[in-house]
Amino acid sequence: MMRCATLEEVRLLADWAAAEGWNPGLEDAEAFLAADPGGFFVAVEGAEVIAGISVVNHDANFAFLGFYLCRPDRRGQGHGFALWKHALEHAAGRTVGLDGVADQQENYARSGFILAGASQRHEGRMDPATGQDSAIRPFDPADLDTLIALDQDAGGAGRAAFLTAWLEPRETRRTVVRSGLDGYATIRRCREGVKLGPVIAPDADAALALIRAALAELPSDKVIIDLPSWNRPLRAALQEMGFVVTFETARMYRGPAPAMQRSLQAIGTMELG
Repeated sequence: MMRCATLEEVRLLADWAAAEGWNPGLEDAEAFLAADPGGFFVAVEGAEVIAGISVVNHDANFAFLGFYLCRPDRRGQGHGFALWKHALEHAAGRTVGLDGVADQQENYARSGFILAGASQRHEGRMDPATGQDSAIRPFDPADLDTLIALDQDAGGAGRAAFLTAWLEPRETRRTVVRSGLDGYATIRRCREGVKLGPVIAPDADAALALIRAALAELPSDKVIIDLPSWNRPLRAALQEMGFVVTFETARMYRGPAPAMQRSLQAIGTMELG
């Protein structure tokens, strides 16, 4: 049987993702499900979940696929692909994006997905900002509508439901903004270290200032940032600090790709785009 997932089941999928080395955030499940409560699916046998996937409808034109997982003892039996086809119906004609492991690229292509680039995971260490930067401050709820519009301009899709949950300050997730509201960065604690994303800023220097300010909110010796492969300026700056690429996914779309801008310095997550 295939059906929509409960919050507890989305948390279970996050545990499966952690076992695969994806290193999800400590409070990802709640914000992910808030993005589209009908966009997470599981295949079940009796009371047991055997596979999961998400196809989150961000707006009327764009959806993102992630959390495509099958329990190891049930792989190779068709459960995952049946759930894949079932979940994609939820997109209902929207463009669908995904960040897929490279060795599955041919399988995704058979379902109509076309390679558009890559998302590259950079890991390293960075010192947090010291002292107060007058150009950067913590997120205020009054900023929400402006940041949703900024995110849509940078990423080419409206993600109001996701960002309403994602930007809400939590114990393990914080957001900082540029005072002129032309950039922001979200940081979250993960099973290991912290991840930064989204990071939206006019240029790499502004992005680094936001990242350092976010690290002052949630310090960590392990810093993880997922960059679009075309973001050479920030990649060069991170590599100069000793960051290394530890993982890369194929960014693919079924349907017209959204028009992303150079202000998109780092993606939000590889599960929701």
